[in-house]
Amino acid sequence: MTEVEQKQQRTFRKFTYRGVDLDQLLDTSHEELRQLHSARQRRRLNLGLRRKRHSLLKRLRKAEKEAPPMERPEVIKPEMIGHYLGKFSITYKPVKHGRPGIRATYSSSFLPVK
Repeated sequence: MTEVEQKQQRTFRKFTYRGVDLDQLLDTSHEELRQLHSARQRRRLNLGLRRKRHSLLKRLRKAEKEAPPMERPEVIKPEMIGHYLGKFSITYKPVKHGRPGIRATYSSSFLPVK
């Protein structure tokens, strides 16, 4: 019976960010954590928070506390860290370079349309 119980136990995936364990990530300083990020993210962290952004974050935190339980935003999961959210919801249609359509160029206007 013990073998069956051992098979039923779920093993949870251990979270790592760029090869660093979660426990070590929590203990690292901001400077060491910056070195794990890409250049664009490091530059953004080095620029710091301006007054407008700081006040916006303050208002957002206050609004989140006052919101009813089912109206709060989704909890940030470990898989979401290190990604820009715009990557997942593209607001533009990517350009696909294919063959031109009918009368797309000046010379194709003289071709007979079948």
